[in-house]
Amino acid sequence: MKSTTEKPEVAVTLGEDYPEIRESVRRICADFPSAYWRDIDKHEAYPTEFVQAMTASGFLAALIPEEYGGAGLPLRAAGVILQECHDNGCYAAACHAQMYTMGTLLRHGSVDQKIKYLPLIARGELRLQAFGVTEPTTGTDTTKLKTRAIRDGDHYVVTGQKVWTSRAEYSDLMVLLVRTTPLEQVTKKTDGLSVLLVDMREARGHGMEVRPLPAMINHNTTEIFFDELRVPVANLIGPEGKGFRCILDGMNAERILVSHESIGDAKWFIRTASKYASERIVFDRPIGMNQGVQFPIARAYAEMQGAEMMVRKAAALFESGLPCGEDANIAKLLASEAAWHAAEACMQTHGGFGYAREYDVERRWRESRVQQIAPVSTNLVLAFIAEHVLDMPRSY
Repeated sequence: MKSTTEKPEVAVTLGEDYPEIRESVRRICADFPSAYWRDIDKHEAYPTEFVQAMTASGFLAALIPEEYGGAGLPLRAAGVILQECHDNGCYAAACHAQMYTMGTLLRHGSVDQKIKYLPLIARGELRLQAFGVTEPTTGTDTTKLKTRAIRDGDHYVVTGQKVWTSRAEYSDLMVLLVRTTPLEQVTKKTDGLSVLLVDMREARGHGMEVRPLPAMINHNTTEIFFDELRVPVANLIGPEGKGFRCILDGMNAERILVSHESIGDAKWFIRTASKYASERIVFDRPIGMNQGVQFPIARAYAEMQGAEMMVRKAAALFESGLPCGEDANIAKLLASEAAWHAAEACMQTHGGFGYAREYDVERRWRESRVQQIAPVSTNLVLAFIAEHVLDMPRSY
């Protein structure tokens, strides 16, 4: 096991931090009750009204610095926004990418790029919702991705395919990871990857095709095809060939932010299950009097509390600029499992009514399950911990 070195002190706040933000998010969520989300799910639609409300409130610009028109809030505050959305019955996955893609653009984008795009994003005139990394043949083996970008004067010519690129149909910009140097020509396999900021308004029909990809949950996901798409060299984020390191900031932020969503999911399931168990009368007594009903809910609560502390720690490390890969991955693992166990307890508590759409349990049960697969699977997190934390042999 790797020896630990002394790190600067990092404060992790306990209790309900950012109370004003939480209250504001709750007020927004109150305008989008369960019936709204059931209808969106039924028609596999995009929650445009909800996204517009979150944009108008300034919450989607939470991480953009004030000098570019944003709120300049820390990652924890952005996480709280997403957590409250999920805790109060809404589904923030429709717009959360605008937050975690900031990790790449803010830390590695040029001044010109920030001046050009960030104020427009902050005002809601542009949406940065798409994150093009995963491919159909390589999956999470990112270094072997096949989408190529070849330099041609002041443009890159992009050819390839991405899959599970959510919200691409409703985004103006996309952060795209491509290979600019073939894998066989680099010494280190993480080299030769580059990040491009694609203006999807110009790209559609001019070398880029977006196709919807229906799935078990209404995640508005797509597959994208690139056929000699020309992207200006000025849209290169960070140094050419060093994009893998740039994208990691976005990935760590993504893991931490979606972990907040899982905590919000867990809280909703636990509260919903506890209420139903206390009110549902069978055999002349509340079913919540039975330990077989109580214990799974109580255990889910304990797991959620532990996971939340890890989520807070990961956010604090990220904000302090300290290495947080281990903590972001563990937070993702624990939070997603806490949410799923809470979902299972809630579904089991409701019995047959858990399948009824009017109770919202089945929809949220479906939504919470995806967190153990995306944006990184539980098995890959465990492999990361085994290799990079415990110094065990690489398993893949």
